[in-house]
Amino acid sequence: MNWILASLVAALFLGIYELCTKHAVRENAVLPVLFLSSVCAATVWTVLMVAGALAPGVLPTSLTTTPLGWSGHLQLAGKSALVASSWMFTYFAMKHLPVSLTSPIRATGPLWTIAGALVVLGERPTPLEWLGIATTLASFVGLSLAGRADGIAFHRDRRIGYMVAGTLLGAVSALYDKYLLGTVGLSVPTVQAWFSVYLAVFFLPLAIGWKRRWWPRNEFQWRWSIPCIALTLLISDYIYFGALQDEEALVSLVSSLRRGSTLVAFAGGLLLFGERNGLKKLPAVLGVLAGIVLTVFGRPR
Repeated sequence: MNWILASLVAALFLGIYELCTKHAVRENAVLPVLFLSSVCAATVWTVLMVAGALAPGVLPTSLTTTPLGWSGHLQLAGKSALVASSWMFTYFAMKHLPVSLTSPIRATGPLWTIAGALVVLGERPTPLEWLGIATTLASFVGLSLAGRADGIAFHRDRRIGYMVAGTLLGAVSALYDKYLLGTVGLSVPTVQAWFSVYLAVFFLPLAIGWKRRWWPRNEFQWRWSIPCIALTLLISDYIYFGALQDEEALVSLVSSLRRGSTLVAFAGGLLLFGERNGLKKLPAVLGVLAGIVLTVFGRPR
């Protein structure tokens, strides 16, 4: 598959993932959704790891994991803890907020990843990066103004705070991915597989606490979208990393095209969930995407 087409397909599945998440958590208990969707992803990777161990060389390299020592397992457990914290915030926010608002906020993740890299590495932003950052922040303000039509005050609504916190933690996780894949030298399938397994482990005690009613909680209803959360994210990531492995692929363009998932989630929120004020939000959504594109393309090669 051509890498540009692969990037667009990855964006499509990432957008569907966000819609499945919204469908699963809307008026539903969040912790069981997190646990069961994580178990689905962990089951897929566990089956692949067992198959790879029993029949070496049968699976493609993009699905083949490599052995890990204790330090590697601890590092991937740390990544799972980061993602678990991020998803806790974002899933609780998505339960109550329109996906036409949460998806653009989530799309700003690459901006914060780059900002974190600038701080950690002491780099100075290029003019194009400054323009991208300014465009994204201005669009974020526009999104907050559009959110008022839904009765949501960005500066007072704690669920917006949850969404921002989850997005920032996701950006930290992306920086950590660069460390694991680049500095440590772990392979992509190894990171994905063990991260998925440890994620289910982290959510297990929370699911037990929910089941035993250790705190006041909402009731849970099984929905078909719960396993789809895991499957659509696995498919999106698999296609995305496949696009990056193409020798002709431009990493900045692949990353930007993948952010097109916001448009999928935005349209799905309006059509499937009957969310309102789409025309008021659309300019801000497009502005967020434009800012991300400018920021990513402004990165020094």
